[in-house]
Amino acid sequence: MTDEPLSVGFLGYRFMGKAHANALARLPMFFPDAPAVERDVLVGRDEDALAEARERLGFARTATDWRDVVDEVDVFYNLGPNFLHVEPSVAALDAGTHVLCEKPLAPTTEGAERMVQAAEDSSATAGCAFNYRFVPALQYAKQLVEAGELGEIHQFRGQYLQDWLVDPDAEWSWRNDAELAGSGALGDLGAHTVDLANFLVGEQTGPIERVSGHLRTFVEERPDPETGESKPVTVDDAYSAQAEFASGAMGTFEASRFATGHKNDHHVAVHGSKGSLRFSLERLNELEVCREGDRGYETVLVTDEDDPYVDHWWPPGHVVGWEHTFVHENYEFLSSVASGEPYEPDFADAMAVQRVLDAIVESDETGSWVSLD
Repeated sequence: MTDEPLSVGFLGYRFMGKAHANALARLPMFFPDAPAVERDVLVGRDEDALAEARERLGFARTATDWRDVVDEVDVFYNLGPNFLHVEPSVAALDAGTHVLCEKPLAPTTEGAERMVQAAEDSSATAGCAFNYRFVPALQYAKQLVEAGELGEIHQFRGQYLQDWLVDPDAEWSWRNDAELAGSGALGDLGAHTVDLANFLVGEQTGPIERVSGHLRTFVEERPDPETGESKPVTVDDAYSAQAEFASGAMGTFEASRFATGHKNDHHVAVHGSKGSLRFSLERLNELEVCREGDRGYETVLVTDEDDPYVDHWWPPGHVVGWEHTFVHENYEFLSSVASGEPYEPDFADAMAVQRVLDAIVESDETGSWVSLD
């Protein structure tokens, strides 16, 4: 690893900007072997909000146009809305700048394909920010699957439920527009679930080969926060899907922004010939495991020193939180940048997710199973 600090630029400073800035601030304290970084430039459109965010998030300067900075930093974090994922990421990679882009990779398959091609043509590292791969309990779950503890994998189930759009008078945002977001609950939440399926069981089951999907929009219009007038909602509020893996294993996926009482409720489960496991994001330090011969599930608190990443934090039993997943993610990504070793998930991994999401949309439109050839 290089001894020179990596200069970092962020596009975006709200939700994901805060999460990643917090991660960079924590790295030197808890991961002393992580590459040193300098939070150099913060990019956004609102100069007043940008100036406040620069000071709060610890950046040296600001810019209002990403084109001015993508070739001035070592690492470019694309944390903007989905419709801004393609052009800045491609430009940065063309300039030889390393890129970490938030999920989903792009609003459209065509955009995602451009990003994958740019990554293949560039010497820089390109990663997609699927942070749930870096939950210690899910890393432990992957170890169990790979060790054969569950036997032959028969089923994967994933469910991601939120309720922030239940109110029909909740304001319209770019997340409600298909041209800006690509899709609704499917891309925003379903992308995480499909990626976890690939991560946890993909090596055992092979890729998803066909899907059957159903999308639904419950509120067709929402008030514009600037004018108060109604604007159309052109994305899904909820989806469900069935999937078949290459091995014949079954997958079921579901997400909703209309699940009253659920704030950020992500469940995944894996069922095999010898055992099962299940995980809930709302209890992210725990993994429920049923091994061959057990009468039921055992709840494992994944906080021991030999559990993934835990030796960097607290004594056993002292839990970690949602924000720590970004610390782990940034540690792995920046370490790959500094060492030149491959990073996962990369843009090709994110493209595999995008193809499944697009097939679910096509299935909903045609009313039939869609094959991913």
